[in-house]
Amino acid sequence: MVDIYVARSSDVKVNGKTIEGLQSIELKVVRPQTSIGQIGTNERIAVEDGLLTVTGKLKVISTCPALDELLTKPMEEAQFQLVVTLKRGDKTYVLAFDECYLEDKTLELAANGVAVSTYTFTATRMRKGE
Repeated sequence: MVDIYVARSSDVKVNGKTIEGLQSIELKVVRPQTSIGQIGTNERIAVEDGLLTVTGKLKVISTCPALDELLTKPMEEAQFQLVVTLKRGDKTYVLAFDECYLEDKTLELAANGVAVSTYTFTATRMRKGE
């Protein structure tokens, strides 16, 4: 049976602090592959892994002061850890993103709406947390 996690029970933390007003999180993990072809045929005989890349977006109502502060720091001080805790009843699934850096921030304000900030980040690795 598939576990369906509930947004209102889950949380996302940056360096241990919960992101207030989080509307959504998008994650993308890409593992590029290079096909190794057999000489004299058009068939693949092996696959070589490329660089695993982890990127994501955090959408927050208005702004997130903790992330805004990281945007203004020099790169050597701007690294952070992101921990996503997904919950459904008594079931918990934790994803940890290590050595994260913010790439950019956009702010959108639509008529009759509220401001939404989108923070784009990269991570060195994604792992199942404790």
